[in-house]
Amino acid sequence: MVRMVDTLIVGGGTAGCVLAARLSEDPAHQVRVLEAGPLWTTPGAIPAELLDPTTMPIGPDSPWLWRYDVALSADPPVAARIVRGRVIGGSGSINGGYFVRATAADFAAWARTLGASSAWSFDAVLPMFRRTERDVDFGDQPWHGCSGPIPVRRTTNPAPISAAFAAACLATGFPEIPDLNAPIGADGVGAVPCNLDENGRIGSALGYLLPALARPNLTVGGESYATRIRFDRSRAIGVDCLCGGRIHTEWADRIVLSAGAIESAALLLRSGIGRPDRLRGLGIPIVYAADVGAGFSDHPEIGIDYLLETGDQATVPVESVLELDDVEIRPYTMSFTPGVRRLGVALMRPDSSGVLRLRSTDPTVAPLIEHRYLAAESDRTRLRAGVAIATELLKRMKAHQIVEPIPARSDLAAAWLRGNLATSQHLSGTCRMGREDDEAAVVDESCRVRGVTGLFIVDLSIAPVPLSRGPQATTMMIAERAAGYLGS
Repeated sequence: MVRMVDTLIVGGGTAGCVLAARLSEDPAHQVRVLEAGPLWTTPGAIPAELLDPTTMPIGPDSPWLWRYDVALSADPPVAARIVRGRVIGGSGSINGGYFVRATAADFAAWARTLGASSAWSFDAVLPMFRRTERDVDFGDQPWHGCSGPIPVRRTTNPAPISAAFAAACLATGFPEIPDLNAPIGADGVGAVPCNLDENGRIGSALGYLLPALARPNLTVGGESYATRIRFDRSRAIGVDCLCGGRIHTEWADRIVLSAGAIESAALLLRSGIGRPDRLRGLGIPIVYAADVGAGFSDHPEIGIDYLLETGDQATVPVESVLELDDVEIRPYTMSFTPGVRRLGVALMRPDSSGVLRLRSTDPTVAPLIEHRYLAAESDRTRLRAGVAIATELLKRMKAHQIVEPIPARSDLAAAWLRGNLATSQHLSGTCRMGREDDEAAVVDESCRVRGVTGLFIVDLSIAPVPLSRGPQATTMMIAERAAGYLGS
């Protein structure tokens, strides 16, 4: 007899850990999680590199990563390599601890894509944000949580580079923002909320999943890579997995993809949900026609390298940021090049959008990812304006030298932008949410994949609009919100 669980979650990353912990609170609900990377079941077994918030274990020798070669821009081509966490806890186990929520304006835009529904308005999602956190600075405020599984704090002893940046922002006339997670967003400089405690980085694996592993109705399989969803007609009934060099099938009454914006989309495509012309070209039988992988969003980032003599201090990669509408300026505390510091200028609501599609039916071949940054003139204009402000801040910080100053001529400035183009690695929206009459929508407002039954997506791939802040806090909120739909 085939053993089936009630809910099979594909991906033990930021969203999957939250969802598994919440659904398994019902002892009658059998939950199983499949994670492509390694699994540790106790905090003491987790490698020190994954706990240390002052380092990001994303180097070429890191064993905990997905790696993808991508095209950031096409004219002229700008290539890059991006990474994602391939480990329990996902990218939340390897990132810099940035825990800033998406803004109320983002959720107003999200709600507009759903028409009359307010299911994903700011008022609807705020209780989920509060549920995730234990904010040690503002937990007594009504828009914060004081008893959630994720500790949130801001530095009280900033590194010299962070202090110099904040002072330059204030001297320029930008206000100080005490709480970047306050419901009313505003321009200004503020300390970054980080998901840390005295033991280090606390993501959804440590905060949510590991404390729940003693439940008999929750099991987790590590080193299990999902290769294809199995369907009975249009109903999802199982997932083929590669584990230990062999393929086996996990069966379930309901399947939830929480593998992230890249891998969830790729799994849908390999399983026959996508654009029919492209799937037929690869010989994949069509299950349902959907615009998977089209129009994704990410945050283009311009890196300004400079020289400044300040003391070093072991701390998180970004302690403070300047928010200017949809531009975020980040003074990195870590050096990407020895002796050189970097100021990042990121565009948080770009008009340009990217495309993800399969290169091959072979699940070990990474998908083709084209960000198509700077395609919109509006994006180039806003980034140039952000760079100009960043340059003025560096003057106030008394930076000795900007390694490669931006040219004044507009034609040369365009080439300079491309030459200094990078990505924040915040890819979202490959399986976007939308109304029933929205041809680009892949899931409905309950995270249910359209055109089939028994299949859901709960991760950043469902975001239908660009989000104005980094993704970790919002991804946890998405999982908390979806748990209400899936647990009912």
